[in-house]
Amino acid sequence: MPTYRAPVADTLFVLNDVLGYARHANLPGFSDAGPDVLEAILGEAARLAEEVVQPTNRIGDIEGCARHGDGSVTTPAAFKDAWRQYREGGWLGLAVPADFGGQGLPYTVHSAVGEYFSSANMAFTMYPGLTQGAIAAILAHGSDEQKKAYVPKMAEGAWTGTMNLTEPHCGTDLGLLRTRAVPAGDGTYRISGQKIFISAGEHDLSENIVHLVLARIEGAPEGVKGISLFIVPKFLPDASGDPGARNAVSCGSIEEKMGIHGNATCVMNYDGATGWLLGEANGGLKAMFVMMNEARLGVGMQGLAVGEVAYQNAVAYARERLQGRSLSGPKEPDKKADPIIVHPDIRRGLMTMRAFNEAGRALVLWTALQSDVAHRSGDDKERQAADDLLGLMTPVIKGVLTDKGFEHAVMAQQVFGGHGYIEEHGMSQFVRDARIAMIYEGANGIQALDLVGRKLALNGGRAVQAFFKEVGEFCEANRADEKMVPFTKVLKKGLNDLQAATMWLLQNAMQKPDNAGAASTDYLHLFGLVALGYMWGRMVKAAQQKLGEGGDAAQLCEAKLVTGRYFMERVMPETAAHLARISTGADTMMALPAEAF
Repeated sequence: MPTYRAPVADTLFVLNDVLGYARHANLPGFSDAGPDVLEAILGEAARLAEEVVQPTNRIGDIEGCARHGDGSVTTPAAFKDAWRQYREGGWLGLAVPADFGGQGLPYTVHSAVGEYFSSANMAFTMYPGLTQGAIAAILAHGSDEQKKAYVPKMAEGAWTGTMNLTEPHCGTDLGLLRTRAVPAGDGTYRISGQKIFISAGEHDLSENIVHLVLARIEGAPEGVKGISLFIVPKFLPDASGDPGARNAVSCGSIEEKMGIHGNATCVMNYDGATGWLLGEANGGLKAMFVMMNEARLGVGMQGLAVGEVAYQNAVAYARERLQGRSLSGPKEPDKKADPIIVHPDIRRGLMTMRAFNEAGRALVLWTALQSDVAHRSGDDKERQAADDLLGLMTPVIKGVLTDKGFEHAVMAQQVFGGHGYIEEHGMSQFVRDARIAMIYEGANGIQALDLVGRKLALNGGRAVQAFFKEVGEFCEANRADEKMVPFTKVLKKGLNDLQAATMWLLQNAMQKPDNAGAASTDYLHLFGLVALGYMWGRMVKAAQQKLGEGGDAAQLCEAKLVTGRYFMERVMPETAAHLARISTGADTMMALPAEAF
């Protein structure tokens, strides 16, 4: 059976030593979670994730969710008590403003503990994850009355939330959606249509489910300009704000999926359901993007989280499994064979996973910190700069970390050999669960197009130029430090490759848009490598300083130096391959006529 241990020490190292968490004490919420409180929060989250949530993971995969004749859905039985404890601990409202029933703590802390719960049980953690996204959308675009009616109950976990975008004929291209909204004459609308792939669309964990639904008001413009967003609760709130009459929304079926069996992914039918406009009419896409961007960061974290738990189990197996002898001579001569962790190819997989996971954790937390600065700082320039980086890194985190999360789950499965293919060892579930993260909340090809087609040019390229400047200045500031040269030299080479790729796109994509499309995925991963390399540069710098101070952290810091060097030597050189592919353009890719395939 798989096991999991939350990487609390590594999280604290990143937050305290790399990112300077304490330096942000002037921002609202940070003073309420100082270093001691932060450590206590992470410790309690780790306990809940390890002891309560993780044991439900395989059970949930086997049992799945069930839809009954009346349209109701039951989740795996073990989820009930786990949800109760998660709810009672106040975890869902961790970063929700105190005015609306939350604790008002930093989004950075929410992100840190979110990794633990996603590693413990990805399918379970989707229920609160979708709810947190819905809360963000209501707080950003809802009226005072809507915020008061819905957010406190959602922050408490008494009610949960969903996002309803996709229709049978309409995925990424939301301009094609057909769900309609008819004004009822009393300030409400009648919502009719069908939505598919709705995570947590119907279940038995909460008293009410608040659906956020994209629909087109009668007479609205065609395309995305005519889309509005509506609050459509499963039960209509009564005069006291409690669940009242059942709304005309129902689960038509549960999708039979490859993975995340413990999450109810539903076909949702709206048959004249009562809904309230959220935000402005025809402004639904803008309102929904608040939720989608938060969800995309959360999905990127899922890629990291599954990669981490798969890595941990691969390490445990590699230490125990005896097979063959070390190429340099027996390491355990008293046994008939050595553990497979002595073999270089096994080490290649383990080191690759570890190097990506540790840098990915730092990248997620660095980006979460940008979100806190963007939303909490009183300095306009600070807020703008942080918001720029947040927007730029969202497709990178979603696309790169989920691609790598799946790749690393497969890599960890390979360590198990034939046992990795057997369900009882749990590696198959990690592979199956990780695969969805590459698809939902915008397939990774869309993330790449968003980065190349939208984010690079946004505000005259202000965000990407700021990122280039920050990484370049880090390399320059540490150029004379002999201990840092093995890291900064390679990072600077990667940055040069990224800048060259960016220049190539500027020169070749405008007159021939297919060049941008052909380059997009390679550019996404080239960007990701530089961002992860920058995180390694900062981690190595912090580890060297911490080693100089002495104390109990020596083992962690020495391991950082080795793992960081592995990333620079064995992973960062891939930037050159990405640049080479980008520079070939789209000609060969688009040459064959469609009928030749």
